[in-house]
Amino acid sequence: QVQLVESGGGLVQAGGSLRLSCAASGLTFRNYAMGWFRQAPGKEREFVASISWSGGRTSYADSVKGRFTISRDNAKNTVYLQMSSLTPEDTAVYYCAQSRYIASGPVARSNDYNYWGQGTQVTVSS
Repeated sequence: QVQLVESGGGLVQAGGSLRLSCAASGLTFRNYAMGWFRQAPGKEREFVASISWSGGRTSYADSVKGRFTISRDNAKNTVYLQMSSLTPEDTAVYYCAQSRYIASGPVARSNDYNYWGQGTQVTVSS
């Protein structure tokens, strides 16, 4: 059973930065693409970023491209989301997830993920 635990969320002023981490249990982390999603109050969950199993390829939502960077450290079973130039529109609960497809590239659809963390709150004040 895979467990994903996010950390690093918090309150930050607009224009600031945060780095989210997602620690995964299990020996199969390195074999799967990972992703970050977010859900704001009253809105549907949306794709933020994804990284291939090897870390060589990434994909981003247009709304975060150029501001957010996803990375992974397979030796530490951890995926990161570096967020900069934050705006109040980035306020949401952020979730990490593990793809259901072995050795895949980045994936953007939530249905392509079968393990999810509990989420970490990010609040950006204006």
